Amino acid sequence: MRINMEDDRFSDLELDSLIANSTMLGTNCTIEALKQNYNSHPSILGGCPFQFDSVLCWPSTAPDTNATLPCFDSFQGVKYDTTQNATRYCYPNGTWSNYSSYDNCKHLTSQMPIADFFELPPWIYCGGYILSLLALSVAIIIFVYFRDLRCLRNTIHTNLFVTYIFSALLWILTFFLQVMTDHPSPANCICLVILLQYFNLTNFFWMLVEGLYLYTLVVQTFSSENIKITIYALIGWICPLVAIVAWSIAKIYAEPLETEDNLFGLEIDCSWMRESHIDWIFKGPACLALLLNLVFLARIMWVLITKLRSANTQETRQYRKASKALLVLIPLLGVTYILLIFGPTIEPDHQHLFGKSYEVLRAFLISTQGFSVALLYCFLNSEVKQAVRHRLQTWNDSRHISSSNSLKGNRRYPLSKDYSQRSRTESLRLTTSSSTGPAYH
Repeated sequence: MRINMEDDRFSDLELDSLIANSTMLGTNCTIEALKQNYNSHPSILGGCPFQFDSVLCWPSTAPDTNATLPCFDSFQGVKYDTTQNATRYCYPNGTWSNYSSYDNCKHLTSQMPIADFFELPPWIYCGGYILSLLALSVAIIIFVYFRDLRCLRNTIHTNLFVTYIFSALLWILTFFLQVMTDHPSPANCICLVILLQYFNLTNFFWMLVEGLYLYTLVVQTFSSENIKITIYALIGWICPLVAIVAWSIAKIYAEPLETEDNLFGLEIDCSWMRESHIDWIFKGPACLALLLNLVFLARIMWVLITKLRSANTQETRQYRKASKALLVLIPLLGVTYILLIFGPTIEPDHQHLFGKSYEVLRAFLISTQGFSVALLYCFLNSEVKQAVRHRLQTWNDSRHISSSNSLKGNRRYPLSKDYSQRSRTESLRLTTSSSTGPAYH
């Protein structure tokens, strides 16, 4: 159908208003308005024109009248009762009210499974982060409790575990206190987001410290002892702090990107949670840390393979050892994040199967990263297992010794059959008389 833009059934003001309000969600409303107008359904003279209020498309309505439409079927992933109606008032001067009444549009909470309300990735994040929290907490207790495990390497591991714990804890708090609530606090949002971004960045920098330590230990062996824990702490804690302070100041004046204001299909009201160009103030250092770790990993693997080739071992065994070392180093150095930086774009209707599968995989790998590191570098570590085994053996031995000593203390020896109270008295008397006998001169 060809539309004649000069038709007098639409005024220039109505056409400009329709075109100006045409967005991705309101395009169908604009097309419907044009169709009805040019198919012998002219707009009501002096009434309110077609208008899209970001939720429903309100038809042309007579002045001083309430327009009525059935409630929307779904909005932001939540189903609503379509048997109820929404209303909007058209003023006598032919202008719409700024307020559309959706009070009668209620959630279908009792008729819908939970899977229809929420996407799967956020719950995978929650489950993975809780699992990581428990595993990392136990790992830190082991490293701190056993004195035999106190060394520079395990101190670096402990700091990395701490960043994983705080990142996971703050993600969970931000999700439930800001996204899953109807009344989020702006002040709490700012504090949570700043702390979340800080510990996320410290996580990347302590992974960089892990890579630097291994690099100096394996490749630059002459300088491995020159770097003290103070230098590592400066890299891991202070450098991210400088970047986050700069980002926080710039975030106050930055405009968010023109993207959907939602997280996993759930609406977010906090502007600090929306992406902006100045986010590269902390994203840039994080990417740099990952690239440096990738270089460290390549150099470490090269030295390792060279040493394996020089050894008198079978070739298959050499590659097996190299592959095992690579798989162990990948989660420690954060190489997993490099594989997850770029992914498919999720369609607006969230029906893109490959995109949804990628989001599920990404949520699983990122949330269980801390668990993987704790498993590989604590629970499966031979030194840790030996220290725990030795401690349990010592405790078991001490328990047996104390038990045997208590049995000896309670043991009673039998008295001689010749023993009597009288014989004991006579023995004491003889001893006394002999000690006080006459002296010889």
